[in-house]
Amino acid sequence: METLYILVNCDLGSEVEIIKELEKISEVKEVRGTYGIYDIFVKLQADSGPALEAVITHKIRRLPKVRSTVTLTPILSQGGR
Repeated sequence: METLYILVNCDLGSEVEIIKELEKISEVKEVRGTYGIYDIFVKLQADSGPALEAVITHKIRRLPKVRSTVTLTPILSQGGR
């Protein structure tokens, strides 16, 4: 199972709408509104990296009112949970 984290910037006031849309995507395992530079935090999981890339490119980044995304890839060799 592959995991990626996405930070999302969106149009002002559209956070709740986008969170509701993200919750409909099966690969989205967690989604939270955040304070700070980024508006939404998303945890994605799928069977492969290419499957996750497709979700980001074809589902998340194409949502209306999403301005930009940043993808974070965990470094498994550093440990953590």
